[in-house]
Amino acid sequence: MTVALYARRKNWPLEAVTVRLRHSKIHAADCADCETKKGMLDRIESDLEFAGRLTQEQRSKLLEIAEKCPVHRTLVSEIDIRFRVL
Repeated sequence: MTVALYARRKNWPLEAVTVRLRHSKIHAADCADCETKKGMLDRIESDLEFAGRLTQEQRSKLLEIAEKCPVHRTLVSEIDIRFRVL
């Protein structure tokens, strides 16, 4: 949604966005960029497809915008979940 709104505001010829996600578990020790080094981590791999007659520069900018969207920021942030029994 963020990507589509950005492209629309720029009048870019984005026709559709397709996102494919894959979820797996990896050993923390196998992740060079991760702070956690023990146990297992969730890994989410994402493939983005931008349909339309876009330049490579526009596609790169849309990827940059996708990495700033609220959903992406939530997924990469520390999450504090608290349960209540009602």
